Amino acid sequence: MAATLAAMTALTAGAAPSGAGAATVSTAVTAPAGFTHPGVLLGTSQLDLIRTRVNGGVEPQKSAWSQLLASSYASPSYTPHPRSTVECGPSSNPDYGCSDEREDAIAAYTDALAWYVTGNSSYAKKAIQIMDAWSGTITAHTNSNAPLQTGWAGTVWSESAEIIKYTYSGGWSNSSRFDTMLRNVYLPVVIQGAPGKNGNWELIMMDAAVGISVHLDDATNYDKAMSIFTGRVPAYVYTTSDGSQPAYPPRSSIDTTSELINYWFGQSTFVNGIAQETCRDFGHTGWGIEAIAHVAETARLQGTDLWSQLATRMRYTYEFHTGYDNGAAVPSSICGGTVNLGLGPVTEIGYSALHNRLGLTLANTQKYTLAHRPEGTDDHWIAWETLTHGDTGTPTANDFSVALSPTSGSVKAGSSVSAAVSTAVTA
Repeated sequence: MAATLAAMTALTAGAAPSGAGAATVSTAVTAPAGFTHPGVLLGTSQLDLIRTRVNGGVEPQKSAWSQLLASSYASPSYTPHPRSTVECGPSSNPDYGCSDEREDAIAAYTDALAWYVTGNSSYAKKAIQIMDAWSGTITAHTNSNAPLQTGWAGTVWSESAEIIKYTYSGGWSNSSRFDTMLRNVYLPVVIQGAPGKNGNWELIMMDAAVGISVHLDDATNYDKAMSIFTGRVPAYVYTTSDGSQPAYPPRSSIDTTSELINYWFGQSTFVNGIAQETCRDFGHTGWGIEAIAHVAETARLQGTDLWSQLATRMRYTYEFHTGYDNGAAVPSSICGGTVNLGLGPVTEIGYSALHNRLGLTLANTQKYTLAHRPEGTDDHWIAWETLTHGDTGTPTANDFSVALSPTSGSVKAGSSVSAAVSTAVTA
């Protein structure tokens, strides 16, 4: 997995042990004076590019588009299944409307994309039918998985509604009712976060909160969601610049090294790019990483470049996890030498941002992404990102490289550490 890259992270003794976490984002992220619409995950220029590539038969959009059209989500006979109360227990058991809600949201998003690409109003009308069915029915989410379920569905609802509300001129008479649903049923839940849960929960909930806030032009909750998000990121993805251990999850009761190690599923040696749920499984870890990418994309559309500030941290974690998913041997210092692989369809947005826009080399991520194209949907909250982000963005000329072998830069919890980083520019 080790790549020959240009910058090395050198660890030396001397600094006091810490777990507070280095600042991931240098300044507070605040709402713009006016929100850009559509502006949740996708903006007008990106939507136009998707349409141009599909119509021109350009890969990877060509294959991704065929995948979307072949899915049941794009069926003209798709029927929504709304419920007044969606009850979701642990791992969605019991599942009283949980799968229905998630899948209906993905279907609405699928139709919204299909509308924009084709200009066929039947797709827009189908998306509206699905969204109207839910906005006229749902009142609450209950049971233990309710906050996460609200985050999953809330994320995709806001993505769908942005496209339809701001690009379809055929009319959406219940648009305000849908906004009320987001405001009253989803936002009050997700904006609270989940301080004591595994990090993918809070990151997904902030993805939903940010998207809903943009859609509702709600600057106050946008600012609150971004504050929670920027605090959670260094508590989820570690780099040695954070100190000898990761940041404690903000607003939680976890405040000792032993509690932190337990929270990180027994991992006590921390290396660049490892995440809080790495030793749980890569699937949940992929969700957390993907939520970070979603928020960064939406922030970019709203005028804040989070990608540049998160670049080193995110590059480390993509390369770390895709390296093992690509087949690299797992050392005994990582999760006792055994990891549960399977990141899922979570790399297109990050690869587009870090490689295509910022010009960084991500060899492991590139290999993983190409091998898994077209990235379809996980049937939870991620959908069609090869179509929307595959090979998009404009490369820059320079590559500020970082050494990203799986265990380069490792620190034992509680040890002394300081980091000296050098970068080299390559063409």
